[in-house]
Amino acid sequence: MKTAMQELIEELERVKSMTNMNFVIKVATDLLEKEKEQIINAYTNAYLIGEDDISVEDANKESEQYYKQTYNQNK
Repeated sequence: MKTAMQELIEELERVKSMTNMNFVIKVATDLLEKEKEQIINAYTNAYLIGEDDISVEDANKESEQYYKQTYNQNK
């Protein structure tokens, strides 16, 4: 399995001779969503390690909150 950034690099290599930046922006946006899912899933999995009394749903909510606090900051 490739990370979202690895896929982005491959796509950029494929289209580097093209001048259609709208396509590049669309690919990057799609892969950014995939990267978000990967980060949330990794955080959820780590959150659940050794925790028997926490549901996956609760862990996922915590993970989404972590993502929002960490990556959706207006700087």
